[in-house]
Amino acid sequence: MERLLVRGGKALKGQVEISGSKNAILPIMAASLMCCGEVILNGVPELDDINVMSEALELLGAKVKREDRVLIINGRTACSNELPENISRRMRASNLVMGPLLGRFKEARVAYPGGCAIGSRPMDLHVKGFRHMGYQIREEHGLMIGTAVADQGKEVMLDVPSVGATENIMMAAAMTPGTTIIRNAAREPEIVDLQNFLNRMGARIKGAGLDTIRIEGVNVLGSVEHTVIPDRIEAGTYMVAGAISRGDVWIENVVTEHLQPLMAKLAEVGVEIIPWSGGIRVLGRPHYRTTDIKTMPYPGFPTDMQAQMMALLATISGTSIIVETIFENRFMHVAELRRMGG
Repeated sequence: MERLLVRGGKALKGQVEISGSKNAILPIMAASLMCCGEVILNGVPELDDINVMSEALELLGAKVKREDRVLIINGRTACSNELPENISRRMRASNLVMGPLLGRFKEARVAYPGGCAIGSRPMDLHVKGFRHMGYQIREEHGLMIGTAVADQGKEVMLDVPSVGATENIMMAAAMTPGTTIIRNAAREPEIVDLQNFLNRMGARIKGAGLDTIRIEGVNVLGSVEHTVIPDRIEAGTYMVAGAISRGDVWIENVVTEHLQPLMAKLAEVGVEIIPWSGGIRVLGRPHYRTTDIKTMPYPGFPTDMQAQMMALLATISGTSIIVETIFENRFMHVAELRRMGG
């Protein structure tokens, strides 16, 4: 789609059902490479990243089949430990196969992932974690090459609570002998969902959602059926859309606990938020108050909701202040809002 034509001036009213979380499903798909049988994933969203990750898994030898919102992955047939550049460059989440490949095959060859317009997403924390676990990591012709040199879990201290690094290390540790402890781990709901998925396959992981995660390596991970958590960023975007249009929106299939930072800020602005069984109702108001926002790792205010909230705050008389602490280029929308009179 090259263009979107938006005719504004109307309040949004009605119901919308939230899809499964993209940021949860991608690491879970990668983790399916470690399964000795079949994985059935429910609530899978229709996104290009899902298709690219499916291609990556198939290149590694897994069998992937999609039936509407259900994804069936047979990881038993996975036989390759190398993900080439032509697929890695298409998706930044491609680096998440590194951990599962190291865990299952004890070696991996993965090209650096594609870039990201909102800022750099370096692999240094991933590499540091793998090295602490006893893997030798080197770079060769644009590939990250990992090889097991010691069969024991270790303690990994992350310099910052990186979501990707936490997920990658957790997946590798699930099938690395010994006990691995991740300190200063990211606490996002997607990491809890990954832990739940891995444990249902037979992994032994505790602590996801806290800043310390403990993993006891196992030899085999088995078949499982899993329903991915709802996408909190999609839900939050519809919430802000309802507020900015001064509408009345009913949002179904959400976990309200995952939306608390956004709900708190919307309430400060003056939006009425009404939780109900399995969802949230957003009631817009004619007039709102200003507020200040600082993006932080979960459970702080999510960087993925910063642009949407800025659009809302641009419609409110007065001055609001937004501080972005996660990505250095995540103010690219400012110039466009200025063109519209902000």
